[in-house]
Amino acid sequence: VRPSYVLGGRAMAVVYDATELTEYFHAQVPQKPEHPILIDKFLEHAVEVDVDALSDGKDVYVAGIMEHIEEAGIHSGDSACVLPSYSLSYDHVANIAAQTEALARELRVVGLMNIQFAIKGDDIYILEVNPRASRTAPFVSKATGVPLPRLATQVMLGKTLKELDPWSMRRSGYVSVKESVFPFRRFPGVDILLGPEMRSTGEVLGMSTSVGEAIYKAQEATQTRLPSSGTVLLSVNDKDKIELIEVARGFYECGFTLMGTGRTCDVMVAAGLPAEKVCKINEGRPNILDKITNGEVAIIINTPNDKKGRGDDSYIRKAAVKAKIPYFTNMAAAKATVQALRSIKKNGHLEVKSLQEFHSEIQ
Repeated sequence: VRPSYVLGGRAMAVVYDATELTEYFHAQVPQKPEHPILIDKFLEHAVEVDVDALSDGKDVYVAGIMEHIEEAGIHSGDSACVLPSYSLSYDHVANIAAQTEALARELRVVGLMNIQFAIKGDDIYILEVNPRASRTAPFVSKATGVPLPRLATQVMLGKTLKELDPWSMRRSGYVSVKESVFPFRRFPGVDILLGPEMRSTGEVLGMSTSVGEAIYKAQEATQTRLPSSGTVLLSVNDKDKIELIEVARGFYECGFTLMGTGRTCDVMVAAGLPAEKVCKINEGRPNILDKITNGEVAIIINTPNDKKGRGDDSYIRKAAVKAKIPYFTNMAAAKATVQALRSIKKNGHLEVKSLQEFHSEIQ
């Protein structure tokens, strides 16, 4: 649910029932709204894809197809994203590129444009099309070596893409990860759970020849240093338990010990993984809060799903911020973290390279 004509997802919300919808209207909508209120069906467990393109009205250059690490539903400005995509099929990427070119021509775009897609199963949905520069333009420019804003300006002044030839400038052969920076440490007591309303205040770029290393570099640049050992606390909703074993085994193989709440712990133990059960805050002592306060937890994976889960688990998220513990609220981010830790465990210390070195070494 959202007011029309808003930027940054302002006053946008995901509501689960009629009561929440009524509360939303009381809290966010004036008595006589100037513009309509838009209501969409929310796609759960969909992959979001950001695309930047440059068009001169005839030819179209697809500058970057970025796969979000967070699922669709998190504001695109708050999502980490990977260029090139790391899990999309060739058919999906080709289809998205074709749709982008068709839309640019049909809308007669001259300059930059940005499209957001969502993929659920084999279905590709168009979320929005913006015939303008997006916040991802600087990221794509640095990641590919193609100066998109400069070329877009020249296109708008009358140059053609054939004259400028951005295809010949493109560099590839490495992975770039954009990670968002959040101000939560400056606002103690604020719930860090992300949603449709944008909350990040900046972003960083991590580059490497592998996805895992690029993710690790991006995390480090946000001043979230991933620990190399310790205990991982997992508490995930029922929908995410299908992916739980893959994530838990990944952390275990990287040398971490496992701790879980209730059914999360039972699922891990049933799969043959050694896990310690811990009480939630209303189940006795010592509980999750005690473990976090005593410094016994190194990483937290908590995926609340419904309204109740979002409210009940907020104390875990607030405690994680206070204790400066890396915290992930969806399985995609947890999997990305495992990839990052595996890369560091395998390759050890990461060397520093400038953007210019990357572009000169790899064609």
